[in-house]
Amino acid sequence: MSLPRLHPFRPRSLTLLEGYSRARLATDIGAGLTVGIVALPLALAFAIASGLRPEQGLATAIVAGLLISLLGGSSVQIGGPAGAFIVVVYGIVQRHGLEGLLLSTFGAGLLLLAMGALKLGVLVRYIPVAIVTGFTNGIAVLIALAQLKDFLGLSIEKMPADFFGQLGALSANIASLNPWAPALALACMAIVMLWPKNISPDRPLSGARRWLALLPGTVIALVGATLAMAFFSLPLETIGSRFGEIPRSLPPLRWPTLDWATAQQLVTPTITLALLGAIESLLCARVADKLAPDLPRHDPNQELMAQGIANLAAPLFAGLPATGTIARTVTNIRAGATSPVAGVVHAMTLLLVLLAAAPLAAHVPLAALAGILLVVAWNMGEWHEFTRLQRFHITYRLLLLGTFVLTVVTDLTVAVEVGLVAACVFFVWRMGQLFTLRPVEHALPAGVVGYELDGALFFGAVGKLEPLPEQLPAGTRLLVLGMQRLVTLDSSGVEALRDLHRALRKRGVGLVLAQAGGQPLALLQSTGLADELGMGMLASLAELKSPA
Repeated sequence: MSLPRLHPFRPRSLTLLEGYSRARLATDIGAGLTVGIVALPLALAFAIASGLRPEQGLATAIVAGLLISLLGGSSVQIGGPAGAFIVVVYGIVQRHGLEGLLLSTFGAGLLLLAMGALKLGVLVRYIPVAIVTGFTNGIAVLIALAQLKDFLGLSIEKMPADFFGQLGALSANIASLNPWAPALALACMAIVMLWPKNISPDRPLSGARRWLALLPGTVIALVGATLAMAFFSLPLETIGSRFGEIPRSLPPLRWPTLDWATAQQLVTPTITLALLGAIESLLCARVADKLAPDLPRHDPNQELMAQGIANLAAPLFAGLPATGTIARTVTNIRAGATSPVAGVVHAMTLLLVLLAAAPLAAHVPLAALAGILLVVAWNMGEWHEFTRLQRFHITYRLLLLGTFVLTVVTDLTVAVEVGLVAACVFFVWRMGQLFTLRPVEHALPAGVVGYELDGALFFGAVGKLEPLPEQLPAGTRLLVLGMQRLVTLDSSGVEALRDLHRALRKRGVGLVLAQAGGQPLALLQSTGLADELGMGMLASLAELKSPA
């Protein structure tokens, strides 16, 4: 048996740089600087919200972002820490500590690399959109809930990882509310939401608004909040008061500690990180293809291999899991990026900020980061899907709402597992409903009853064949099943036909399968059922003659 051929490792950066011009380089540098500034506050916020130190978010954005751009299969995708990982990472850190997270991220990197090499990138597209929407909205709710502690300035030493535990901790400590915190957080939210957006072809800006749009609202909000802290001496917790000074360097390189007992407990979280990373990165790459139609479409398998390598490297610097990020990728495209060079410049920009100005981040109030993350959570959720549910089939509604509720009240792994199983069950049920037995409309010889099989005769539809012997009228000598409209047949369908043949034979009734072709005919022949039928196989119902 020959082994499957692996997907060739060919990063998009190798092909896009052919014929690269100085004008494109200037555009990519500008785009990289812009998206690097946008990524700075998000990297800090995602790390803190995940229960880690802020410099770990910066390290992830630098190391993983560089590798994803250099080795990925997309022209303009930006990689780094993502909001979708916050809930999962926080849970892993609370249960297994930092070493557990690093080991789980490393394992997820191996899985992603293997998925890409084995050409499994296309399989991610088979996850139903209802499940993706459900868990995305559920994650957005959990991100927002986790920010309420800093948004309200509550004195909670350690937030629980589960939904009901967080609600209990918030309600038990609501008396410690600091009114300055929500005031500052709301001001930051307003700045981020109302600040002129980056230049868009659909809504071109002019004058001062055009220049203001070059500065990200998140950075303006952070700078404004930090200046307010300095001028008014607001009694609020900052990054420095919680974490101390941020070092001006990447965390020291070291291998994750391999503990077999811990690794066995991390199998499920590792698979969750890998699947979530694959889904997020490929969804992001598809968005990039739509927004930049003039650039080559992404290679999903190469993208997964790059994501895998990035997640193998990030834990070596105590980093978080990384994936493609839609908000930063969209910013990159709108800023004019044409190649992975922009992603490399984005990573270098963050590295320069870390080396030159990391200690300044210690003065950023945590309430400001909470306000920014609440906007991220709002933008992350597809809330309009809830208002459109009545337009869809009941199965779509159950999948979306079930995945959403399970994501919020249990965890993402359970939600996706249950959602996929439910989707399979609903699909089998629906396909079984589509299979029909229709009586033959034209006249048949005396004693002959005919039915047309329409749809797929598989394990979910074989039950419709079982009552046939009892339903035949008295005097029936031959049952004809027309298979011209039979799309596909599986082994359960073959066994059902064989059982039907045996039941009819006991009643003295013959069975003929007519007009079989394609896959159904090939399976009937390979399983020997075609030879077992004494009346043989008919090419057309017109060949049918009254039995002697």
